[in-house]
Amino acid sequence: MEDTLFEPIHSSAATPWKVLIADDEPEVHEVTRLVLGGFRFEDRPLSFLSAYSAAEAFELIRAQPDIAVLLLDVVMETEHAGLEIVRRIRQELGNHRVRIVLRTGQPGQAPEQHVISSYDINDYKEKTELTAGRFQTTLFVALRGYRDLMTIETSKQGLEQVIDASAEIFSQREDSSFAAKVLKHLARLSQADGITLLCRVEDADTDQQRYPIALSTAPHADLVGREADQVLPEDHMASLRSALHNRSHVFGSDHYVLHFIDSNEHASLLYIGEGGVIGEVERKLLEVFSTNVSIAYKNLHLNQDLVDSQLEMIWLLAGAAETRSRETANHVLRVGLLAELLGRAAGLDVKAAENLRLAAPLHDIGKIGIPDAILNKPGSHSPEETVIMRSHAQLGAQMLGNSKRPLLQLASRICLEHHENWDGSGYPNGLQGEAISLEGRIVALADVFDALGSDRVYKAPWPRERIRKFLIEQTSRKFDPHLIDLLFARWDDAEALRKQYPDT
Repeated sequence: MEDTLFEPIHSSAATPWKVLIADDEPEVHEVTRLVLGGFRFEDRPLSFLSAYSAAEAFELIRAQPDIAVLLLDVVMETEHAGLEIVRRIRQELGNHRVRIVLRTGQPGQAPEQHVISSYDINDYKEKTELTAGRFQTTLFVALRGYRDLMTIETSKQGLEQVIDASAEIFSQREDSSFAAKVLKHLARLSQADGITLLCRVEDADTDQQRYPIALSTAPHADLVGREADQVLPEDHMASLRSALHNRSHVFGSDHYVLHFIDSNEHASLLYIGEGGVIGEVERKLLEVFSTNVSIAYKNLHLNQDLVDSQLEMIWLLAGAAETRSRETANHVLRVGLLAELLGRAAGLDVKAAENLRLAAPLHDIGKIGIPDAILNKPGSHSPEETVIMRSHAQLGAQMLGNSKRPLLQLASRICLEHHENWDGSGYPNGLQGEAISLEGRIVALADVFDALGSDRVYKAPWPRERIRKFLIEQTSRKFDPHLIDLLFARWDDAEALRKQYPDT
């Protein structure tokens, strides 16, 4: 079972405090129950357990670690059996929560000063001095200490879970996975039994009466796409409106609404239903987590803005190279998408295939350094012009190779290798077979496939069968035969890219 942040010290106001009486004299048990029978602390009664030996007391503490107070006799099986049990409870069980009140009828056998200094007990009483009033005072102090210790321990555990949950939230790099993780942790941390959902608000300044549900936890996934007012009661909707209007969290008696703003000033509302009543400490911990989520949310969008800006620059550079060679920018877009398609088919994971899609459009960036007269010459190149034209592979690799960004390093490798041939007849280094990187082999095939089906200054688009015939002829010569098989198996998907992103 998963730990929860707000694991309560008690499940309800009526749940009793457990008190263990450990004494070998039965009448002590009877008198204790009689004196404390009507005792209540924080409106909760006592529940008594009895042990008539130190060994029995130890087993009860082991089995029920939520015992709050142990009323322990010193002399039972042996003269110091009670003292030995104190040591075992603290050291063997590691239970430092239970409050131990040592009671003795023979103080000379366990002197108070020695016992207090040598054992981890919380109170020492001689049985003869325990009047009803003093006994109740002793128990009140013991239970208050137990309650405070449990509050501290719960807060510590809660803070540790908030830190762990926040660390996972900060590690997210995609909006959808970020929101899903936040919902998961909020449902868990708040022990919500009902609906946990996310509402997006595009314009927080409008008096919106409905809030579209963008995401919900698994049991209520069917709510996505509906409006919050279709599934939530009016008083809960009032909390959503209040959170949006005041830009603040709202904590109701049986639900919570958390408010977040991203870097584009778009608001999101996280609703947690049937979370139950939480105390001040738990609320503060939830607010700490909420603050961390808000910061992470803004960072996510700022990071995405930066990534989008970098990608836009890449597209501009790639488009500039294609424009100089009188090819359209959609060619490089299609090459990237086709490379991603083949990459996934060849076994690349989602992230690696995505990086391939982003890097592939830069495969001909080196054409920026080729003179127009050679780049756009309609006829064949002379031997000298061919050398200059082929230099674009190395020029592109050099342009990008000094970058420390993995994406641009990948693009540099693709620039250098996308004109290498499977049989070693390509350029610039005459690499052969798997000495050419998988990404280089994929982009080589994607580039030629798309170029053959596109209009160029030197040719009209080839029909489908002619392209297939050419690729078959070049299998194991120019192209990796395995990649040819993968392309042919996905031919319709590859052609659909040209229809989806046609030349303009």
